[in-house]
Amino acid sequence: MAVEIYTKMTCGFCMRAKMLLDQKQVDYHEIKIDGDADKREEMIKRANGGYTVPQIFIHDHHVGGCDDLFALHAQGKLDNLLNNN
Repeated sequence: MAVEIYTKMTCGFCMRAKMLLDQKQVDYHEIKIDGDADKREEMIKRANGGYTVPQIFIHDHHVGGCDDLFALHAQGKLDNLLNNN
């Protein structure tokens, strides 16, 4: 899957990021880290120390969090990133 997003169930930023992806009709793989220390460690390692959620990856490129995703969208760069393989 081109988009992977690490989330927690009660995270408002996670919900906002998923809402934007849903609006853009983007399929994504959600990796819930609630209570899963191994998944959390995996996320931190992949995100080069990023420990907050969400952590978003597009084509294995670390985008960052919710604000970073929305910034890409506002700059008109998100669609290109999503469509590049």
